[in-house]
Amino acid sequence: GVEVGPQPQGVARADVLDKMRKIVKHGLDFVQLFNEGKEFPQCTIEVFKIMEKVDYPRNKNGEIIAIIHPKLQDQDWQPLKNGDPLFLTLDGEVIPYQGNCTVYPTFINEAAYYEKKQAFVKTEKIKLTAKHLRLPVS
Repeated sequence: GVEVGPQPQGVARADVLDKMRKIVKHGLDFVQLFNEGKEFPQCTIEVFKIMEKVDYPRNKNGEIIAIIHPKLQDQDWQPLKNGDPLFLTLDGEVIPYQGNCTVYPTFINEAAYYEKKQAFVKTEKIKLTAKHLRLPVS
């Protein structure tokens, strides 16, 4: 599957559709080249590994008491460092990120995740090495 976003629910965005078309085309091109016997050398890529889901701050009754800070909104996949603004309480108090490493939040303030008690997902950037790849000769 391919998920391209973010985009609001029920909205069709031309830029997101274009990105989806390009990634599907690249995938199909890869399959064709692989089936034709093309050799792909070993390579290293950066990926984002999910660490944990983060909920909104809540009171003792389970009600949300802070929202995503404006400096974090729309910053999916961007580095979040210790002390950076994370949430903003309804009283205007900034709640900073408190962590021992830089993380890369995603799915920030997605409407579909409110009911799942998820303000965003923390990810870490890691490098993976893909081995040399070639269709085995029959």
